[in-house]
Amino acid sequence: MMHLVTGATGFLGSHLLYHLLQKGEHIRAIHRAGSSFKLLDRVFGFYNSSKESFAGQVEWVETDLNDIYALQKCFEGIETVYHVAGKVSFLPADGAALQDVNVKGTANMVNMALLFPITKFCYVSSIAALGRADYSNVIDENVVWKSSKRNSNYAVSKYGGEREVWRGIEEGLNAIIVNPGIILGPGEISSGSTRLVQTVDNGLKFYTSGTNGFIDVRDVAEIMMRLMESNISGERFILVAENMDYKTLFEIIAKNLNKPAPPYKAVPWMGNLAWRWYALRSFFTGIKPLVTRETATTATYNYEYSADKIRQILNYNFIPVNQTIAELCSYHLKQIKES
Repeated sequence: MMHLVTGATGFLGSHLLYHLLQKGEHIRAIHRAGSSFKLLDRVFGFYNSSKESFAGQVEWVETDLNDIYALQKCFEGIETVYHVAGKVSFLPADGAALQDVNVKGTANMVNMALLFPITKFCYVSSIAALGRADYSNVIDENVVWKSSKRNSNYAVSKYGGEREVWRGIEEGLNAIIVNPGIILGPGEISSGSTRLVQTVDNGLKFYTSGTNGFIDVRDVAEIMMRLMESNISGERFILVAENMDYKTLFEIIAKNLNKPAPPYKAVPWMGNLAWRWYALRSFFTGIKPLVTRETATTATYNYEYSADKIRQILNYNFIPVNQTIAELCSYHLKQIKES
């Protein structure tokens, strides 16, 4: 059996690739021109392994999701597809790029999967694709998307990608969709969950009032593989280990770093000032801003997500977020020591 994995050099894709290879699977892995393998190396290093150890099991292909002819060749001889690739950005200037990758790129993947004899297709979406209207109850898989000013450009693009997968399902595609919360885990440097840890380590003073859903990257990879091995099709699954407010999150990180927790609650005007300052700094330095208008606003929202569906269907027990954060902080400190 040959699996096709997109986004294999990214954060989740690297962890998924490792776990598939550990099971002895053979992979055709897509990567973009000029993409770096440094993150993949760090992830495999976390597991005390290296990509060279699995050289005979991986076929690397350099292509773009919007290059139809090259993409078509990637699907030859493929049985299952893990579509992990996607663009994550909360910068207003990236709106068109988000649509190009997350919607158009996913549409191309779905079309290819319908063209070839694919047995199953897994699409990695996000809890953002569930929408961020004024929901007062715990959000589950039955929620209906509502247009709202709270929805980020990223959320709109992931929802658009989901619509392409649902369209494929209507046309006969055997597919599943997973909606992970904020994914935590080792690998990234100065981005994602590692950037959260770095920020606290550098002396973060303020916390926001929001609540969100979090999950370990290893849980996401494991659940995806189990769903692909099951007879389940035509369904979506929220993947959230715990709902946690940012104050608690930062306190746990600070405790594991032996640093003081952020003592002050940020009020709305502080968030507005922060994203403007980071935007100005980015303009002059070219450094990607830590806070954008969208992230500053989203960090004040309180959303809770239910993962009861996946817990019941797979009888799954998530890695506790406390454990994930402790391991992530340990990884961060190790990286500092070795650098």
